[in-house]
Amino acid sequence: MDNTTDGTWDRLPVKLNEKILQTLDELKFTHMTPVQSACIPLFMSNKDVAAEAVTGSGKTLAFVIPIIELLLKREEKLKKMQVGALVITPTRELAVQISEVMEQFIEKFPQFKQILLIGGSNPAEDVEKFKDKGANIVIATPGRLEDMFRRKSDGLDLASSVKSLDVLVLDEADRLLDMGFEASLNTILGYLPKQRRTGLFSATQTQELEKLVRAGLRNPVRITVKEKGLAPAATAQKTPSRLSNYYTICRAEDKFNNLVAFLRQHKHEKLLVFFSTCACVEYYGRALETLVKKVTIHCIHGKMKHKRNSIFADFRKLKSAFVHRCGRTARIGNYGNALVFLLPMEETYVNFLSINQKCPLQRMSPIKDVVDVLPKVKAMALEDRAMFERGMKAFVSYVQAYAKHECSLIFRTKDLDFGCLAHGFALLRLPRMPELRDKKFPDFIETTVDTDTIRYKDKNREKQRQKALAELKDKTPFPKKNFIKNKAWSKQKGKKERRQKMAAKRKHNEDSDVDDEDLKELLDDTRLLKKLKKGQISEEDFEQQITSGAKSKHKTEEP
Repeated sequence: MDNTTDGTWDRLPVKLNEKILQTLDELKFTHMTPVQSACIPLFMSNKDVAAEAVTGSGKTLAFVIPIIELLLKREEKLKKMQVGALVITPTRELAVQISEVMEQFIEKFPQFKQILLIGGSNPAEDVEKFKDKGANIVIATPGRLEDMFRRKSDGLDLASSVKSLDVLVLDEADRLLDMGFEASLNTILGYLPKQRRTGLFSATQTQELEKLVRAGLRNPVRITVKEKGLAPAATAQKTPSRLSNYYTICRAEDKFNNLVAFLRQHKHEKLLVFFSTCACVEYYGRALETLVKKVTIHCIHGKMKHKRNSIFADFRKLKSAFVHRCGRTARIGNYGNALVFLLPMEETYVNFLSINQKCPLQRMSPIKDVVDVLPKVKAMALEDRAMFERGMKAFVSYVQAYAKHECSLIFRTKDLDFGCLAHGFALLRLPRMPELRDKKFPDFIETTVDTDTIRYKDKNREKQRQKALAELKDKTPFPKKNFIKNKAWSKQKGKKERRQKMAAKRKHNEDSDVDDEDLKELLDDTRLLKKLKKGQISEEDFEQQITSGAKSKHKTEEP
């Protein structure tokens, strides 16, 4: 752990409780990470802290230890229903992890009780558990916590319980805002006492985050932690130093075949597979269950309600598995690897990540022993209408997500070969969607089977479908209305997306290549956008510089 540590715990300028040191020793945490050595003394000295550190740098212990130390120093012992510490984090999975770490430390302090308040469970049960056992430490997601404050009629007066609050921690604060929890956070902050210690931890700093700092922290000490052992030119790297990032290039129709081959060759390792949409997770997850044998596969995504918690717990217990839409790698000094699959037209994204996001990628050698598994996926769709429909939804959602990519100069729907893409999704036919209207795809061969005849494997579901079809057949048809043609779904963008589109101006010509001048322009515009978010320039300055840049480029292109 040479490059990721900052000395042993006895080098801290403040003395830790012996029981905490004992737990650290039992957990084999012999050395501190930089974020821990920087934050713990400040927190314990009653300072507010705003810390920026990369994911996987050990932020959890940087606030778990001070929470316990500060509660131990209270003059009055906390009563059953008095909350002394509150930790708010954006996802259930992260909340569970923090709760597990906290539990390991408070085992030696039976006077403290903690409660986990997250979605996916019955809120009424959370109320009864709180009333029955009490809680001095609350770890929660914003939505469920806000709901608990409104449960006074059920006998839980959380507003009164938090009057004794000593410590508030906002973990992954940048993600809290990105995921739309700003209104909930403001509501929650309104219930909390002003006289408290507050810690805000994030991987990035934005203008929105700065507003939260000003609203929730009092004269905070700002900490930016860079990992040790990095070359000077790479000190701003935004990923853990022991995470190796790779990429591979493959055509749209070959991408899933390459993925399956890669997973088959690494089935004894614990892997995380990310897809761009929930529908893709549902579709490809079912396909992988059939194609990759003797491996436990868990699918997880944001639209799952009650299943997410149990699935995540099951995955963490396994020695090898595949999981979608959750988890991270290269944590706290451990080694990890990441691989991204790119289309040939997307290779410029590698340079963009390296220059602008400080995230270098290495090209991986071609995956060996790749076989065509798409016919098997098509066979699955022919056997079960549920699989057929999953494929159609996955394709549509992928196109929509692709159109909303923040780096829209590189990821352009007009460059997509929809025929090859549909083949790569193993579709039996193309879906009806505005992006495909009035277009021909000679390379895509549709199935000769009438897809309306494909039945559900689930007999009850098929029975309901047949009943609905019969009812539809008996109904008197309504006169056909003249509907205005829909605008392509992928082009229906909001104000924020239009600003991002303007900031990453598309090329004037229609070719799919991105030259050095366009990449430089994209990077310049992205830097302007970052300055705007950090409050370094006004919106008026931003608009003026973007517009003037566009005008000057236009003049140079005029004949």
